[in-house]
Amino acid sequence: MNILEDLQWRGLIADCTDMPALSERLASGPITLYCGFDPTADSLHVGNLVPLLALRRFQLAGHCPIVVAGGATGAIGDPSGKTQERQLLTSEILAHNISKIKAQLRRWLDFDTTKNPARLVDNATWLGSFSLLDFLREVGKHFSVNMMVAKESVRARMEDRESGISYTEFSYMLLQAYDFYHLRKEFNCELQIGGSDQWGNITAGIDLCRKKLGATAFGLTLPLITNADGSKFGKTAAGAVWLDSQKTSVYRFYQFWIRTDDRDVVRYLKYFTFLGRDEIEQLEKAHQENAAARVAHKALARSVTELIHGANATAEAVKASEVLFGGGLEGISEATFKDITGEVPTAFVPQQKFDDAGFPLLEALVAAGLCSSKGEARRDVQGGGIYINNVREPDSQRRLKAADLLFGKFILLRKGKSRYAILTTISDNKAA
Repeated sequence: MNILEDLQWRGLIADCTDMPALSERLASGPITLYCGFDPTADSLHVGNLVPLLALRRFQLAGHCPIVVAGGATGAIGDPSGKTQERQLLTSEILAHNISKIKAQLRRWLDFDTTKNPARLVDNATWLGSFSLLDFLREVGKHFSVNMMVAKESVRARMEDRESGISYTEFSYMLLQAYDFYHLRKEFNCELQIGGSDQWGNITAGIDLCRKKLGATAFGLTLPLITNADGSKFGKTAAGAVWLDSQKTSVYRFYQFWIRTDDRDVVRYLKYFTFLGRDEIEQLEKAHQENAAARVAHKALARSVTELIHGANATAEAVKASEVLFGGGLEGISEATFKDITGEVPTAFVPQQKFDDAGFPLLEALVAAGLCSSKGEARRDVQGGGIYINNVREPDSQRRLKAADLLFGKFILLRKGKSRYAILTTISDNKAA
């Protein structure tokens, strides 16, 4: 399959300004294309992945990707898909965010190859020096207000009597259009890709390239992702799922993908991984035959986590995920274990209880809420249903001591196959 056929099979094409002409152009040789993002945070999130991974797909197919960081447009805010105006950011914050995000982009775009290296450019370098009068003369005169108001992103905001749209955001379309013109002129960039909410901005750029350069340019939009239940992709109860492990840990990132709805998992394998058609179809077959085995979910979670965080971090996240299914604790870091503690009930116990004679296991099981009484706890231990740090404990007289504490702070208790609780030590002063 060529790149367009692959994107089509994956369901990643929402619209194209001229599919036959673009197909013909791609068949003639490598093309330079770009996708832009506004650095409104110091990390990308999973909602950014579809268009940015599409750049990687094009690069792997031999084409030349450009990522445009919106150092200028990010200071304005894109009204597309937004019901309220964004908070304006300072140039210092935007520069900081861009520097952080570039490191993330290097995980899946190759900036060092001599054949078709990726580029990261900041549109503040060409928009920042524009005077208002020059911009109005060189760009504004090419756009009618009638056309701009007709764009969906603008019209929707104008129809909202409460929020409306400021002139600042109204002008965003012209800034993005100029980006395409500048890249077409300076880098021979012929294609812009983006989410389907960017259609109006993309076509405005194509018009400007035609009017000022007499040059052909193309636009290709990708679908905005929604979950099978209609909710917005990438949002959880805890907020956005970030690509920065300091904002969303690797374990929680992996868990986000492993918990994908059964109805979405095959679709997301196509959207977010680079697995081939044969492998995805095999995973789809396995999923249809036995969804409970979660073979497709595991392949999705592992593939995306490895792409973003690397093989070693992914291996630890996989191992941590197995802890709550009876897996061993060897090799788990304290940071990852703390992530696990958020998944199960926690009981706080004074540190001194683990000193000297230790904390009786039967009392610990009651304190952790796994048993209602010491009598029940004794029967569970004698029946072989109690585990300490995922190791079965047969002795009802067992006492928990400092040597049992993981990282000197935690004990993982389990009853049966799936009931877990964690004992976490607190200082004697706090206990008092």
